[in-house]
Amino acid sequence: MLGRFAAASCLALAAAGGAVVANAQQTAPPQVFQSSVLTLNQQRLFEDSAFGKASLIRLEADSRTLQAEIRKIESDLEIEERMLTERRATLSPAEFMPIAAAFDEKVEKIRKAWSAKDRDLKRQREADQQKFFESAVPILAELMQEMGALMLIDQGSVILSLDRVDITQAAIERINEQLATSAPAPTDPAQPAETAP
Repeated sequence: MLGRFAAASCLALAAAGGAVVANAQQTAPPQVFQSSVLTLNQQRLFEDSAFGKASLIRLEADSRTLQAEIRKIESDLEIEERMLTERRATLSPAEFMPIAAAFDEKVEKIRKAWSAKDRDLKRQREADQQKFFESAVPILAELMQEMGALMLIDQGSVILSLDRVDITQAAIERINEQLATSAPAPTDPAQPAETAP
């Protein structure tokens, strides 16, 4: 996440660089704290923003749906496996082996499908974060200009700083205001789970 945000920041701030320097030389409005270096908690910025909260709610609902699907299909597979074990006593090895192999293949396919869905959820979170930070960069640049800042640093890279240079809350409020219509809508957690093939 940090790498993508840094890359997006460099592009946006390079384009706005002249304006940042020019605004840094102007007289700042009263009651606006001025600092050439500001800090930001990127994780909190995403997770506490309206966009981030909506994304996390949606992904949590999707995750619960997947877990419910897994539990249901696992229960069905356990029943099928017990029935298969009971049939083993009535079948010859030649008759039983193809049936057992088909069952094993079915289980493997289901596990692969679950792994793919889990990866999709992780990719969706990353995609939401990337979209958020790409949208946030110009808003953060705007805040930097207002505060006469030439540099914005993630708090994880800071050893010591004053609380006044942390703009995380101000950034959340500004981003919520400007990105109010672009937050991802949560999905319906009650959507039916898939059944075993």
